[in-house]
Amino acid sequence: AMSPFETVIPILSSSSSSLPHSVASSRPSHGTRTSSTPALCIASTPPPPSITMANSVPGLVFRQLFEKESSTYTYLLGDEASKEAILIDPVVETAERDAKLAEDLGLKIIYGINTHCHADHVTGTGKLKQLVPGMKSVIAEKSGAKADMFINDGDVLKFGQHKLEVRATPGHTDGCVSYVLNDGVMCFTGDAVLIRGCGRTDFQQGDPGLLYESVHSKIFTLPDKCIIYPAHDYKGLMNSTVLEEKTLNP
Repeated sequence: AMSPFETVIPILSSSSSSLPHSVASSRPSHGTRTSSTPALCIASTPPPPSITMANSVPGLVFRQLFEKESSTYTYLLGDEASKEAILIDPVVETAERDAKLAEDLGLKIIYGINTHCHADHVTGTGKLKQLVPGMKSVIAEKSGAKADMFINDGDVLKFGQHKLEVRATPGHTDGCVSYVLNDGVMCFTGDAVLIRGCGRTDFQQGDPGLLYESVHSKIFTLPDKCIIYPAHDYKGLMNSTVLEEKTLNP
C-alpha cells in the first residue's frame, strides 16, 4: 500500500496577532499523484492507537500519541513543576482522549499548536478549546489559517521551564514549521521530515526545492543526537535522529 502523503525528497542543488479561532476547519484537496512523483512503500500495519514514550528530558512530561485513521502523531509536552502543557498537531477525532490524558496527568494545556494545515485530517484545536478553557490555538502566520496566535520563524513558545523554538520549514506547504525543544533535544518536524522520507510536494503549495533547502538549513543543522518526531508514520516507526535522517533519508 502507498500513502498519498509521503514522498522522497528529490536531489536538488540548494541555494503575532490574535484572530477568531477556526484553524483548518475543512480538509484541503488531497490532489492527485502524478507518475513522476516518487513514493515510498509502506506497511499495512500501523502502530497501536496510543503510544507512551519514555521521558528522557528532566522536568518534562512527554507522550507520543497516535491517530490510526490518518496515521498522525500528536505530542503532549508538559512541565512537571508548573503543570503547563503544549499539544502538538491534535486531531479532532482524538481531542477528548488528549484532553482527558492531560487532565489525568495533572497538566493544563495552554497551547494547541499545529505544524501546518493538514490535508489528511481536521485539526483538533477547535474542539480542544471547548474542552480546555483558556487554551489558545497556534499556527504559522503564513499558513493562511485563523488562530488565536500566529507564529513566525524564530518565535519561542514557553511552558514552565521549557521552550519550543519555531523554525520555518516550508516546502510541503507555505506555512510549515518545525518546533525545536530546549535548544535541540527534540524536533517536531511535521511533514517536513518523516522517517526516511518527507511530505508530498506535488500539491497544496508544495515546492521540492524549497523543502530541500528547509530540511538542510533548519533541521539537519541541529545536533546529530536531536530526536526527530514527525507528524506521520506509515511503517510502524515512532522517531528518528538528525544523524539517521542525514545518513539514511533518500
